[in-house]
Amino acid sequence: MTATQPPVTAHRFAMRFSSTPRGARLARRLCGHRLDDWGVPYGSERHDAVILVVAELCANAVRHGHVAGRDFHVLLTADPAAATVRVEVSDTGCGDGGRGLLLVEALADRWGCTARAEGGPGKTVWAECATPGLT
Repeated sequence: MTATQPPVTAHRFAMRFSSTPRGARLARRLCGHRLDDWGVPYGSERHDAVILVVAELCANAVRHGHVAGRDFHVLLTADPAAATVRVEVSDTGCGDGGRGLLLVEALADRWGCTARAEGGPGKTVWAECATPGLT
């Protein structure tokens, strides 16, 4: 019997941001740069869709998941073999909401909310978007 290992993600970007509107804007911009570097060019329909998802999840982390003195974390991964980008935004708050999640639902192929993987307080909201053209 041979053990199989999960496929390795080809691209990964992770960073903590201050739980402020400025932190959310910076997260959106840095994720946009990464997508462009990974073969999803600025101005393309898929780039715009993923960045809208990033923007909404980060804004929710600031608006609804903010706990004083705590940052939020963004993990952006891309798998060229599956042509999928996954966005994960973790914060220490317990709430989430807003009409923007309707936008996430419309743009993402799958999305959801789970307990934080690190086991700390809060949650991780994630979304996966089909993204042909990843390199």
